[in-house]
Amino acid sequence: MTECSIQSASNASFFHPTDPIQQQVVFGAGVSVRVGEFAKQLGSHALVITDAGVLSAGHPQKIIASLQSAGLKTYLFDGTIENPTDSSIRTCAREVAHLGIDLIVGVGGGSSLDTAKGTNFILTNGGSMQDYWGVGKAERPLLPMIAIPTTAGTGSECQSYALISQDQTHRKMACGDTTALPKVTLLDPQLTLSQPFSVCAATGMDALAHTLESVVCKKRNARSDSHARKGFSLLMQNLTAVWNEPENLDARGKVLLGAAHAGAAIERSMLGAAHAMANPLTSHKGVVHGQAVGLTLPAVLSYNQKDPKVGMVYAQLARESGLTDSGASDSLAFDILLKKVLYLRKISNLPTRLSSVGFEPSSIKELSKDAADQWTAGFNPRPVGEPELSRIYQSIDSYAG
Repeated sequence: MTECSIQSASNASFFHPTDPIQQQVVFGAGVSVRVGEFAKQLGSHALVITDAGVLSAGHPQKIIASLQSAGLKTYLFDGTIENPTDSSIRTCAREVAHLGIDLIVGVGGGSSLDTAKGTNFILTNGGSMQDYWGVGKAERPLLPMIAIPTTAGTGSECQSYALISQDQTHRKMACGDTTALPKVTLLDPQLTLSQPFSVCAATGMDALAHTLESVVCKKRNARSDSHARKGFSLLMQNLTAVWNEPENLDARGKVLLGAAHAGAAIERSMLGAAHAMANPLTSHKGVVHGQAVGLTLPAVLSYNQKDPKVGMVYAQLARESGLTDSGASDSLAFDILLKKVLYLRKISNLPTRLSSVGFEPSSIKELSKDAADQWTAGFNPRPVGEPELSRIYQSIDSYAG
């Protein structure tokens, strides 16, 4: 079985030596224009899926040029919407069903990559995304996919799940299959230079939450732990530089790597209550996902830290990443970590109160009920039902600063 590795100038190992997951991850400034050399080994008719904003930045055009230079016929779909829905996925699949596609290339943020994966399900297996809600429900293998992220946050480029919203309820469906994992992921920090600050901030906070949730969730393991710790250190040490110095390509590259490691951590484990609480904020009021996660994360960290074993993990992260020295107590190390998270949220201008995103105290009961029904809630290290989630929602504003 081919070992998964990240290829870069340093040839650093990206995956655990015994990791059975097969994925080639290549990192480097400008690597995205090499997509043709990877694509010609996987197919001859490539569908490039992106959104209008990424298209206006000019990234897909360069990808298409590389694919065509390698001899592939290429087709473009630029109708990706934010938080893709079952119907938007079926629209894409319907438009390209007659083209003989044998390779899909996703270019963009999480929505574009999720649209690419979702379209893959429908093209190969038919039906609707509802049919694939869960794990391993595709009866036939999906087409090979190449993922080229233009944001550093979702980690979708290293995951086998498509997150698709139901049209009526807006509830997110996690549709997973081992063959949905991109065969190749190209991490090009140059593509992230076009991100508006608001997108960069929201995706960065989302990636940070991925590391902090996956490292303590009930499904954590040695492989996910390794990715989460690497991702956390890279993000903690470089997010401020990216936000303060938008042209700092070195810092952008490290944040992009951190987000990919965070995605790989989720792929091998799961998330927790912060994401379970964030999803209803998005489905009820359309709060941007990264903003919603940034709003819920501090309160969830404090809730989870009350379990001494979880508090110890958070403390270790703080020490390993250089937030505090090796002699700091678990309690002090956690306090420093939490303050750093709050500082990052402050300088990123993300919302800090439920009221700032349109929620009143009377909303908490319904939010808690919806959060308790989220898949990730069951993997939180401390149990969370409606009563616990209600108390956490009520505590959010106490972290506003």
